[in-house]
Amino acid sequence: MRRGFLLSLVTLMGVTTLAYGCTKPDNSGDDAGKTPQPQPTVERTDLFAVKTAEDIAYRIPSIAVTPEGRLISVVDYRIVRSDIGVVNNGRIDLHYRTSDDNGHTWSDTQVLIEGKGAEATDFMSVGYGDPCIVADRESNRVLVMSCAGNVSFQNGTRQRHQNIARFYSDDGGQTWSAPEDIAESIYSQFDASSYGPVRSMFVASGRIMQSSTVKVGSHYRLYCAVLVRDRMATHMNYVLFSDDFGGSWEVLGDINQPAVYNTADEPKVEELPNGTILISSRYNGGRYYNIFTYDDVVSGKGSWDKAQFSGANNNGVTAIENSTNGEVVIIPVVRNADNEDMYLLFQSIPLGPQRANVGIYYKELASEIEDYISPYELARDWDGVLQISTLNSAYSTMIWQKDNNLGVLYEEETYGVSAHAYGGYNIVYESLSVEEITEGRYSYRAE
Repeated sequence: MRRGFLLSLVTLMGVTTLAYGCTKPDNSGDDAGKTPQPQPTVERTDLFAVKTAEDIAYRIPSIAVTPEGRLISVVDYRIVRSDIGVVNNGRIDLHYRTSDDNGHTWSDTQVLIEGKGAEATDFMSVGYGDPCIVADRESNRVLVMSCAGNVSFQNGTRQRHQNIARFYSDDGGQTWSAPEDIAESIYSQFDASSYGPVRSMFVASGRIMQSSTVKVGSHYRLYCAVLVRDRMATHMNYVLFSDDFGGSWEVLGDINQPAVYNTADEPKVEELPNGTILISSRYNGGRYYNIFTYDDVVSGKGSWDKAQFSGANNNGVTAIENSTNGEVVIIPVVRNADNEDMYLLFQSIPLGPQRANVGIYYKELASEIEDYISPYELARDWDGVLQISTLNSAYSTMIWQKDNNLGVLYEEETYGVSAHAYGGYNIVYESLSVEEITEGRYSYRAE
């Protein structure tokens, strides 16, 4: 059963495990004693299925949509059953599937790239993992980037670190180029910074964000958030941008001013309605948010505000007893109670306790001054949350589809196969309307 929950710590602590398709009442909070209403039956697809302990596990979902509406999902196929570089010569492949009917049916699973494990003849080809993806809004070109190689993020050094592999498709995800390593072009930008040379860099998995307004070079601008481990092993977040669809990347703003410092972990990025750039970084109990404001759009110069935590204490995005990456997406909507136009900010994350009960939080962006003029305003007082999984579940990502639904991809122990023991999850796809996520409070607004 799907339930929307008002955001309060008391309510979140009362999240229960409910069976899909049921109408079992929740006898707590504002709904106590009410007759349960029929819930919609949502079509779920085991997009990358793991049904037995013998199955090779999947992890780290990513998804994109082409201008024609094709959905492309790329994930880790973890033959080594662990993160990239943790096991020496550990093989990880990248698998993908596509859909041309808004997720109702999908292609067979296909191989984007195979890791070679112990048979690799070069460092990068040992394994490929943690993909992120974007499909260009004006062409059939698709970009995937991933970690690659034979060293973990935590063990990286300036001389020996994970590669950053880049793949292109020029036919909407049907065929893919050979991988190119672009790590040095990015690492070298930090060598003379206050925090460099940096030891490690993790290109965040899930969705690479493409601007809807900024076009300086050949393509609309891309943004990709990264986790950096500096020379003192401090974790911090930056955002990279590209005006040639990933051909080259530059640090957004001042390289001596991280978007999130010390408390940083795996991040995501989104464009706010006023053109500022939002970063969302995972942290135990919730998220850290910060906002970048341009001084000069063409050069990418500007400054970050001060990152703010969003969690139970400020009625924000609360992840009980876990730190897990999720996706951040903004959609134009109309509030049905008064027909007021606005935006909704969505954040997917496990509600908890621990890595369980993936849900989607949402917050009204009705007024720049009141809702997102600063990270402080954005981080607090979110408006609602929909629980979409009732099981152990972890990483998630989202994309807005051409049928005006939100495509959601997340990791789940659907069949009781322990991710902790077997190194991965069943990857589930769902398509949800704004009305379903918000219990009819809002509807999509075509701009």
